Amino acid sequence: MLELLTGTGLATAAGLNAYIPLLVIGMLDRYTNLINLPSAWSWLSNGWVLLILAVLLAIEFVADKVPVVDSVNDVVQTVVRPTAGGMAFAAGSGSETVTVTDPSALWTQKLWIPIVIGLLIALTVHSTKAVARPVMNAATLGVAAPVVSTVEDGASASLSVVAIIIPFLVVVFLIGLVWWMVTVSRRRRQRRTVRALSEK
Repeated sequence: MLELLTGTGLATAAGLNAYIPLLVIGMLDRYTNLINLPSAWSWLSNGWVLLILAVLLAIEFVADKVPVVDSVNDVVQTVVRPTAGGMAFAAGSGSETVTVTDPSALWTQKLWIPIVIGLLIALTVHSTKAVARPVMNAATLGVAAPVVSTVEDGASASLSVVAIIIPFLVVVFLIGLVWWMVTVSRRRRQRRTVRALSEK
């Protein structure tokens, strides 16, 4: 159960920002005892990999805060974020952490399953983000882009750490995320209705 919460939290974080959870996993494995990656994922804590992830994060950090550029970035990230989500779910759910001491019992066969689960979770979160951002930008004349992006980055970083250290809190975050997705969808429908009525 805790393994699934850890993996789900990391995949959700990757749906918001592809590089933050991978960087968190790698750095915590390299510099702390909070997580011990299985051998198949130990390359994530390699110094060069961490440097590349940090550079990609810096590019994403800037691009995601500029109106219009953020939407183009979301198109590019349609492949990257789900891939990162699959990797984060598989690496996180298969690792020993401060709360999980025997993760090997979860995925004894069919090692592709956690990657697919993580990919689908991250794709769902990314798709919601990609659809909501243009609506928010249009409603606020682009003012929302840097604010919302900063909140998303903070949520991704916090969720990545929480998923490893206190995975039970992932449930609280997921409830909040579902509420936000429903709210965005409802507002979008209301705008369409208003637009359709004004055109008549």
